[in-house]
Amino acid sequence: MEAMMKLAALCLLGAGLATLLRKNTPELSLVLIVAVVVAMFFSLATLLGRVFNFFDRLVTIIGLSAQLFTPLIKTVAIALISRSGAEVCRDAGAGAIGYMLETAGAVGAIIVAIPLFEAVWETIQMVL
Repeated sequence: MEAMMKLAALCLLGAGLATLLRKNTPELSLVLIVAVVVAMFFSLATLLGRVFNFFDRLVTIIGLSAQLFTPLIKTVAIALISRSGAEVCRDAGAGAIGYMLETAGAVGAIIVAIPLFEAVWETIQMVL
């Protein structure tokens, strides 16, 4: 809860300052936005480490194959990264680049999920 409050405060402060800077120095506003995004990424990376540890224990306890669970985690990470990057591109006035980044994220998610699709297909073939 405390970490979320700090992250929200960082975002609000960064957004407010970027809005003020955008009028006179749009380049500096973009640099500030990128800096806030990078700071948020590193802050979230430490928090996500705890989530990944939990999922690791859960996979071990339940007995699931990591091969089935890892694509899910990677897909979520790809979605978060591509969405954040796309929004920064849109803020910079490069909406087309942001769209292509989101498209690349979708393709990346599909590629990462291929082992999961293969495992499901093999399971279906064994049943039939």
